[in-house]
Amino acid sequence: MSEAVAGAKSLVKSLRVFLAVSGVIALIAGLVMLVWPVKTAFVLTGIIAAYLIVAGVVYVGLGIFSAGKSGWARLAHILLGVLYIVAGVIAFTNIQTAAIAFALVTVIFIGVSWIFDGVVSLTLMGNDGSKTWTLLYALLSIIAGIAVISLGLAAVPFFWLFLAISLVVLGIAQIIRAITIGKDAKAAATAAGL
Repeated sequence: MSEAVAGAKSLVKSLRVFLAVSGVIALIAGLVMLVWPVKTAFVLTGIIAAYLIVAGVVYVGLGIFSAGKSGWARLAHILLGVLYIVAGVIAFTNIQTAAIAFALVTVIFIGVSWIFDGVVSLTLMGNDGSKTWTLLYALLSIIAGIAVISLGLAAVPFFWLFLAISLVVLGIAQIIRAITIGKDAKAAATAAGL
């Protein structure tokens, strides 16, 4: 067996492992979100709060120990670090309120991004080959964005359910890819006598 074939087999095996592991993680995360939606939201908020505290400590450390930076850059790092730490601690002290706030900010961000996407699509309409589909997409995007922002927290369960189902479906698809990847290449190599 040549080195190229051995290298290709190793690459396919590594890719299979990556796809299988990421598929299993997505599948488990989606199932957990479907079975325990509130607890999962709290855990996610806790992870974000922990990240904020760790990132805050890193920024404070950068501000204190970065001798090569200007005074303003060091001060900015320290202030940003303190802000992150305070936000993380506040999130941990009232995880339920933090989860609701995080969900609301996420929904508003999605709504605003859909509105901007629709507006950008309208500005590019003259350059697209299909003006009808571009106009339809732009209008639907703007309307969906306005609806999501108007619904506020009422839109959160829909997005959570959509995300959970998406993770389950994508996880299963990823696992199937992991199982089937390289089968065509193996059959072709066998047919070629490699």
